[in-house]
Amino acid sequence: MKLNLRVWRQKNAETDGAMASYELDGISPDMSFLEMLDTLNEELIVNGEEPVAFDHDCREGICGACSLVINGDAHGPERTTTCQLHMRSFQDGDTIDIEPWRASAFPVIKDLVVDRTAFDRVIQAGGFITAPTGAAPEAHATPVPKPDADLAFEHAECIGCGACVAACPNGAAMLFTSAKVNHLNVLPQGAPERETRVLDMVAQMDEEGFGGCTLAGECATACPKGIPLMSITSMNKEWLRATRKSKR
Repeated sequence: MKLNLRVWRQKNAETDGAMASYELDGISPDMSFLEMLDTLNEELIVNGEEPVAFDHDCREGICGACSLVINGDAHGPERTTTCQLHMRSFQDGDTIDIEPWRASAFPVIKDLVVDRTAFDRVIQAGGFITAPTGAAPEAHATPVPKPDADLAFEHAECIGCGACVAACPNGAAMLFTSAKVNHLNVLPQGAPERETRVLDMVAQMDEEGFGGCTLAGECATACPKGIPLMSITSMNKEWLRATRKSKR
């Protein structure tokens, strides 16, 4: 395959960026998108040019590090992570635009790499659960209804990639935050802190500068792990309940 790549290049957060064009030949349809970028960087290094900086880690669709907007879509045309996107999703001769996440809460560090530590601070705001320390409790000591367990596991699949923020027209982080809130709040182990957890995490999310949610639905469409839009509705109910309790 021969491809025309338009890649966002930006030296650092203080400088302006621009799209740079590259031609790449000999790409196998079986390559992953990140392997294609590796090939581009090998050519750039051989030619004495600066390689393109991009985030990656496990390359197995688990870590959520591979944050790229490809032809205007978070993670590209398939509902998967960038590392699991293969070049057979494109055609020979295609022009592919590759950009970083676009959100004020995710400032560009360099080229395609953005600072997503805002997500870490939202999680940290949730604190810990009240649980006994020492020896591990017996597995069946705390019964959990299967629907609750299934719902917790569904939300625990969130890998914090940020595709929801990149896809949202408002740059909101409600799907990510709701996944982290609901993961613990539906379990009995997370019940003692459920009110403070949702209030603190939503407050931290707002402080980080994410946009407001208007339930456009683009976040759920882009999520590679299929976190449902109803997760946001569930968190909103938790937040309203906790707000009323705190005012009593």
